[in-house]
Amino acid sequence: MSPFWVTAFLDNAAAHHHESVGFWQDVTGYAVSAPRGDDGEFATLLPPDGDAYLRVQRRHRGGDRIHLDLHVPDPQAAARSAVAAGATLVVDRGYVVMASPGGFVFCFVPSPASVRPRATQHGRGSASRVRQVALDVAPAAYRTELGFWTAVTGWAQRASSVSDDFRFLVPPADHDQDRDQPLRLLLQRLGEADASGAVRAHLDWGTTDRAAETERHLGLGAHVLAVHPHWTVLRDPVGRVYCLTDGDPT
Repeated sequence: MSPFWVTAFLDNAAAHHHESVGFWQDVTGYAVSAPRGDDGEFATLLPPDGDAYLRVQRRHRGGDRIHLDLHVPDPQAAARSAVAAGATLVVDRGYVVMASPGGFVFCFVPSPASVRPRATQHGRGSASRVRQVALDVAPAAYRTELGFWTAVTGWAQRASSVSDDFRFLVPPADHDQDRDQPLRLLLQRLGEADASGAVRAHLDWGTTDRAAETERHLGLGAHVLAVHPHWTVLRDPVGRVYCLTDGDPT
């Protein structure tokens, strides 16, 4: 059951949740909703146009992570299909919490959404938007995880011109929501030095001017970790790693 929308959750350790939310509010230029949940642990980053696709959560225990919400008409039916593809059911709360074969947490939710926000225009004429979730997968688990996410999303695989260790998942050309999906997926095969551990994720931005966007992020408290020909790796003020890429934010 292909998702008609994908939301990325920035799950934060409780000790620095508010600092993390403040940075991501500033760097996206989005407003923050009123908190919700039994303990006020959830909030939404609200773009000035279109539907929300980034949310935040204060974790009761554990460190920072990313998880995904896959929006589907029938979460329970989608969960059954995912289990058949190799997922583990964690809990059903009306929305269904799952884990991929490699341990990556995601949820099936019924919440409506359909309009992708425009890229945000910044000073110096640059524009940017979070446009991709990269799943970082150990080599031994890569083939299984790629097959799993292809099955669960129903999206097409697309090779990367940059590296054989990258594989994109994008909505197929006949997908009703192709032009409006806010996020695509990238599965990245890690090196042998990262051969153990559960699948994790990071966010990738698309930018029209990576150098200008890097300076903007640095001014808001981020730090550069590495610069590559097509992307720059940064760390936010609480230690979350993400990338600025030359991908089209529109």
